[in-house]
Amino acid sequence: MSFLKVSEVTKQYDEENIALEKFSLQISKGGVVSMVGESGSGKSSLLRIIAGLEVQNSGVVHLGDQKILNPKQKLVPGYDEIQLIHQEYKLYPNSTVEENIARPLLLYDKLYQKERVEELLTLLSLQEHRAKKPRQLSGGQQQKVAIGRALSIEPEVLLLDEPFSSLDAIQKRELIEELKLIFDELDVTVVFVTHEVDDALLMSEELLIIQKGKLVQQGNVREIFRKPKNEYVAKLFGNLNEIPGEKKTFIRPSDLEVRKNDGYKAKVDKQQYLLHYNLLTVELEGEILKWKVEDTSRKYQVGDVLHLSFDPNYLIRFEE
Repeated sequence: MSFLKVSEVTKQYDEENIALEKFSLQISKGGVVSMVGESGSGKSSLLRIIAGLEVQNSGVVHLGDQKILNPKQKLVPGYDEIQLIHQEYKLYPNSTVEENIARPLLLYDKLYQKERVEELLTLLSLQEHRAKKPRQLSGGQQQKVAIGRALSIEPEVLLLDEPFSSLDAIQKRELIEELKLIFDELDVTVVFVTHEVDDALLMSEELLIIQKGKLVQQGNVREIFRKPKNEYVAKLFGNLNEIPGEKKTFIRPSDLEVRKNDGYKAKVDKQQYLLHYNLLTVELEGEILKWKVEDTSRKYQVGDVLHLSFDPNYLIRFEE
């Protein structure tokens, strides 16, 4: 049964700028879902509409049986049950970590307020930073404070809009791994929006792919990786090599095997040293096509001749 349901939502800013077009989506309760799409694909507009902070042209959003009203329909926009976290953090600069997290709880019972803040400081490993101001924290710590503030009123849905874009690679990786463990402990539905597929894969195994304001594909990462709906989805996961003589048929570099004398004959044209392998650009014999090959052994050099084969089950085909 769907918990968060978006039905036929359209958002158009002007005649040429359509952010979302009859967008529909269903998400089950609990767990983390990663939403991936290029810049301008409508991700941020969708999150603001889900949170009740943006007026859509048409369509409706439901959280369980509750209809989410937009700012034209509700005097005070937004819902405590749905918290949107921006990449800018939006912390109060002159308040401490503890005060920032406690701010949404000002009207709550003092004892509950204190217990909840202590619980979140512990959960987010921020106890030793409780008296610091935001400017005294790293980017990752500031983001955790923003998340702690959003979690303070125990929301049912947490929306993360490109939350790690200002962090360096090390901070980002460590924070994602830490937050994933935290979210696994909480009874909260998390929608994590990013344009970086690697970040999405670190955060969750459930993916939503958005392209030009439409939901292109939803499902487990393994299913999407092996059976992408179109070239855009397939290329989000890396390079594609076109099969000679077969239209709209491709093989991924990671699915190629280097053989001694079996398969496509190719000559190494270029070599790039990457983190986990050397990426080779090879020219197929008798073809104008060039393929990408992952050389995990790092033993092939420019000028070397290779023979490349693959399991036909790993071919990716699209309808013309």
